[in-house]
Amino acid sequence: MDLLVNLALGFDTALTPVNIFYCFLGVLLGTLVGVLPGIGPTATIAMLLPITLSLSPVTSLIMLAGIYYGAQYGGSTTAILINLPGESSSAVTAIDGYQMARKGRAGPALATAALGSFFAGTVATLILAVAAPPLARIALQFGAPEYFSLIVLGLLASIALAHGSVVKALAMIVLGLLLGMVGQDIYTGQPRFTFGYFELFSGINFVSVAVGMFGIAEILRNLENEQTRSALKQAIGRLWLTRDDFRRATGPVLRGTALGSILGVLPGGGHVLSSFASYSMEKRMSKTPEEFGQGAIEGVAGPESANNAAAQTSFIPLLTLGIPAHPVMALMIGAFIIQGITPGPNVINDEPALFWGIIASMWIGNLMLVLLNLPLIGLWVKLLSVPYNVLFPAIVAFAVFGTYTINLNVFDIYAIVFFGILGYLLIKLGCEPAPLLLGFVLGPLLEEHFRRAMIIARGDPMIFIERPISAGLLAVAVLAVVIALLPSIRRKRDEVFVEED
Repeated sequence: MDLLVNLALGFDTALTPVNIFYCFLGVLLGTLVGVLPGIGPTATIAMLLPITLSLSPVTSLIMLAGIYYGAQYGGSTTAILINLPGESSSAVTAIDGYQMARKGRAGPALATAALGSFFAGTVATLILAVAAPPLARIALQFGAPEYFSLIVLGLLASIALAHGSVVKALAMIVLGLLLGMVGQDIYTGQPRFTFGYFELFSGINFVSVAVGMFGIAEILRNLENEQTRSALKQAIGRLWLTRDDFRRATGPVLRGTALGSILGVLPGGGHVLSSFASYSMEKRMSKTPEEFGQGAIEGVAGPESANNAAAQTSFIPLLTLGIPAHPVMALMIGAFIIQGITPGPNVINDEPALFWGIIASMWIGNLMLVLLNLPLIGLWVKLLSVPYNVLFPAIVAFAVFGTYTINLNVFDIYAIVFFGILGYLLIKLGCEPAPLLLGFVLGPLLEEHFRRAMIIARGDPMIFIERPISAGLLAVAVLAVVIALLPSIRRKRDEVFVEED
């Protein structure tokens, strides 16, 4: 009964004209950046953070959430039509989706992706609504030692589950933690790592780091290696599915939804991992595995359902624990903080309209996405003809101006340039900036809970081991890293992500 009352509050909040408009704007932008390879939701949300200050907290978060799950829809469009995934989680969709398009079945492939995504998003949002409140109540029982151990688990698990070098990812986490320590000490007020710059006394501006590392750096990378985009030669044809298509797609959609809902909660690349895991599972279960790679509809239905389900359930650790599952969720934490709200288990009690409004908006946004994606296929295809060197300067100017308007401080622009160049150099060295952002966001929380725990224990570090929940979380964190370093696991891990690279 409480769930129905809370959902009624959520829909009452989400169905206001302003929130409906920004939900629509969010999913429209999400689809747009999903369709255009090289931009993505992370860079887009980073560059839009400045304008969220002019919106109410619930409106801004509804829009940003819409951009994220909208990009999962849009990413499949280019994967199917021109074999160029707009989103990393759609890379596996291109394997069979593009082959279907080449055989004149682009319409059924797009319809399968859209309908599977809608079903998965709807079910996963229901799971979020049911699972979040009890998890938040459990989290309220956590003390400083438990929160410290939970953050350590989140950071280390994100390294273990993400693709690329474990050592480089760990180095990026440490660098992010160090950047998070810049500014005044939380207890003594003593300046740290400010190098005499007064502008750094309050810490490094989160928006400058996000825009530089994910906006400017990604744009520099794409300008250097502009991907060749070709127009679709084949006709899209009719969009509706045959009875046989429905029969073959139903099982993969159900299994992909279940798998994505579980893996989406995991730190790191849960939405990417879920799509590849779903594809592998469908190929193993198929009676005709030889059809995979040749245009099997199951190879589109399963992965697309999985990555969209994962996109919704990745909000669970954010809304209940205040822990980001991946970089986009780290940016969402930044959006909460910019609005003066501390993300975590208290949000459901202190800001119920915001909490349930975001959840209700996901159902509304998913419905909008189905209505947007299929009728506007022609528009999305035409957008692919826009050259990067025309598109990106406008994006950079918008991002820099938006960041400047937050504090009206030129130092923030210098910071964008610095972190943009740093991010680009790190990418060239094979170091992904995502772990750095997780470390930067979680660093202050990690330090605060560590020092509070040490004060409670009067300087005895054994408090982290003596408390059962804390010790269990630390043990799982160590186990995750050890398993990730095992040669057989590392090989399997690299195989899972090889298609994305």
